[in-house]
Amino acid sequence: MEEIRVGVVGVGHHGRQHVRICRELPGVVLAAVVDASSETAREVAKEWNAPPFTDYWEIIPHVDAVSVATPTITHHEIARYFLSHGKDVFLEKPMASSVEEAEDLIRLANEKQKVLQIGHVERFNPAIKALAGLLKEPRFIECHRLSRYNPRGCDVGVVLDLMIHDIDIILTLVNDEIKSISAVGVNVLSDSEDIANARIEFRRGCIANVTASRVSADNMRKIRVFQRDAYISLDYVKQAGLIYRKADGGITSAPVPTERAEPLKLELESFFDSIRTGSRPAVSAEQGKLALEIAMEITREIRARNAAA
Repeated sequence: MEEIRVGVVGVGHHGRQHVRICRELPGVVLAAVVDASSETAREVAKEWNAPPFTDYWEIIPHVDAVSVATPTITHHEIARYFLSHGKDVFLEKPMASSVEEAEDLIRLANEKQKVLQIGHVERFNPAIKALAGLLKEPRFIECHRLSRYNPRGCDVGVVLDLMIHDIDIILTLVNDEIKSISAVGVNVLSDSEDIANARIEFRRGCIANVTASRVSADNMRKIRVFQRDAYISLDYVKQAGLIYRKADGGITSAPVPTERAEPLKLELESFFDSIRTGSRPAVSAEQGKLALEIAMEITREIRARNAAA
């Protein structure tokens, strides 16, 4: 197996999981750990036996690819630097702070013929992978993504922080043009939206109702899909679900067959497989841009509504 030297840029809470997985994957060499905090970089590098760096540009000679888990506002600058130097890039969601930045990264990745994969990790959740084989023209989708307050993700509003996961999944499941979007949201503990609800209507009639909150008492990540012959309820956290069907005048239920796995590990494995095979990433930059576009539109709708109130 061809060895790939990878650097992880940004080793806060989420980036540390990238480090752990990159250190454990066969055929992957953890060649660099980068963080703006020298103390954090040294601490994580010592734990996982890798060289620490505080400036991302210093690792260019040492890596073939990078995994970027820094704050959203830095995504464009960092990803652009590595792509321009011929490195493959895994970039956490949201892929950029604006659609224009996302388009710039897409152009550069295509020009350099490098892999640019976006970190929509729920695509790799076994529950969602199991759902794909059960779908027949979904008519209504309901998503709830609730979490306890954590200032770590508050550099962006809850739509870009949390709801974008469900936006990406919905776009994948429905595969239709959006007809209209309406949304509401409120600030509670941060300077941007902490609770949001969006209603997305598609041309062929499917409707998605999506709720995200980062000021809830408990964590919840669930999706329910209604179609003509069934209702499917999935729990992302438990990686399990039930499918309900009408039979003999009543309703029957059965478990959705899933095999538990770590979605982030599957996601990073797919990134390295794309590098080795030259295949299209499982979550392409174009798909990442589309999810960003919809998230931005929802955010604009919320802010316009609040400004008019």
